[in-house]
Amino acid sequence: MELPVDLTLENERVRLSPLTKKDHDQLVSICLPYPKLTQYSPYLLDSPEAIAAFIENRLSQKAAGLSFPFMIYDKDRLSYAGSSSYLNISFAHSRLEIGSTFITPPFQGTGLNSHMKQLMLSYAFDKLNMERVELKGDVRNIQSIKAIEKLGATYEGALRSHTLLADGHRRDTFYYSILRSEWIAGQ
Repeated sequence: MELPVDLTLENERVRLSPLTKKDHDQLVSICLPYPKLTQYSPYLLDSPEAIAAFIENRLSQKAAGLSFPFMIYDKDRLSYAGSSSYLNISFAHSRLEIGSTFITPPFQGTGLNSHMKQLMLSYAFDKLNMERVELKGDVRNIQSIKAIEKLGATYEGALRSHTLLADGHRRDTFYYSILRSEWIAGQ
């Protein structure tokens, strides 16, 4: 099984469309005003070149069948707000990760993230028949932790000194998951 190359997910609030090289200028315009946007991530989106490298990395991972990156479009505000991805896709083990998510500050706290993540979770469990969806991030990113817990995900622990960030910091990475049985019970 594999994801359709043109997969678009949509509900009343958000449209997730496949990230392409054509999205470079759009990402530049929404990311560059916020130099700390990806401060807890292994990559910085602080220049047009860094954004081009990010897109190239995501597209090469997509070509290998390991990820599927999306652009996030807020239908209420008629504007792009960021990006998110399915990562570490394993159909053999019926699991994937939702991550590499960034939403620019004007859209944070508006409910957009919840709508987007519910859409991605629904597709993962209901269409892809995944048994497990993982979510992870920097233990210092309290905003992300609260958003993940709001989804009903279960905390599984932290991996110490897990990921090297662009600023040289070694991140302790939290892990959460949602299982198919929990998803079904919550519907």
